[in-house]
Amino acid sequence: MAESSHFDYIIIGNGLAGLQLALKLSEDTFFSTKTIALIDPSEKNTNDKTWSFWEKESSQWDSIISKSWNKASVLTSEKDIQLDLKPYNYNTIKALDFYKYAKTKLQTKDNIHFIIESVVSVEENEDVLVTTNNSTYSASHVFDSRVPEEFSIQNNKSISIIQHFKGWIIKTENNCFNDSKVIMMDYRLKDGNQTTFMYVLPFSTTEALVEFTYFTENVVEEHIYDNFIKTYIKDYLKIDTYTILETEQGQIPMSNFDFSKFNSNKITKIGTGGGWVKGSTGYSFKHTEKKVSKIIENLKANQRPSRNLFKQKFKFYDKVFLKVLKDENHKGEWIFKQFYGKNSIQTMFRFLDEESTLFEELKIMWSLFSWSFIKAFFKTL
Repeated sequence: MAESSHFDYIIIGNGLAGLQLALKLSEDTFFSTKTIALIDPSEKNTNDKTWSFWEKESSQWDSIISKSWNKASVLTSEKDIQLDLKPYNYNTIKALDFYKYAKTKLQTKDNIHFIIESVVSVEENEDVLVTTNNSTYSASHVFDSRVPEEFSIQNNKSISIIQHFKGWIIKTENNCFNDSKVIMMDYRLKDGNQTTFMYVLPFSTTEALVEFTYFTENVVEEHIYDNFIKTYIKDYLKIDTYTILETEQGQIPMSNFDFSKFNSNKITKIGTGGGWVKGSTGYSFKHTEKKVSKIIENLKANQRPSRNLFKQKFKFYDKVFLKVLKDENHKGEWIFKQFYGKNSIQTMFRFLDEESTLFEELKIMWSLFSWSFIKAFFKTL
């Protein structure tokens, strides 16, 4: 527990964004005299999710990467697309490994304090007051990962769908998996006329995460995920005997909702609550890293921390994509078949990382040329 109730910075939420931000602050001597509190009701000692991302070079995460692949496939009902990812690697990190890594590093810093409490309210005055179920704290600036109450998937002023999923990590008796290749999307097993796909991460020849994912407006009952996973394992992976080691389940908002309007000079929304999840894909790990670096840069330049966190042209692309998926949800398989069948995976990674050139973006847009996208484009304009 901290000796004082006032801090230079309070970070609400020890998830991906909160811990990445705390790590960056702790690694920079510029902030060595700043007091920082991390407030979360959880000790973060369970493996509640898996993050995957692609990268060309080594990084600070290398020691906690569970597995890397340099080959992938996208399977549709019409096409088997094989992808050589080099010079990229597709990496996966288990949340528990990330939490342990971050906490181990942060707990060595005298200026960083963990507070295991639930935040009830945040009020901006001369300082920002953070009230929890136990106490009240103040800070010069608060980084808040809570999703604003005003955000709703039914909010008719924004375009929103949900990426929702359930996965099993299974163990087989015999060698059943090609552990050199990840199945990024397999559209052959569908739940009706919706965008659904299987995702397979083989950790070894006998162990893999098998996950069923929806990009839809509404979630489904838990047994529906289970039924599709069972069917896929039996009919597509041709596996009859296996043990379920772990399960994971989640919902990720894919939206063009304007989370940035909740930022102020003293409060910055971060993570999912700040709209940091890529609207068109749900990927967040590397986008979080980039936005954290930008916040650090802004703080050191005495600028508003949320300044220039987003690139507007990519928000426009995401909005067009979301518009098509919302209006014609059955188009998902066709969209991703065009994405990965008509563009190199390296170009697609640059585009999804928001590092592509205008020429590359035009080429990708042309690969999606259809009446659906023309309508969505002009509606978005």
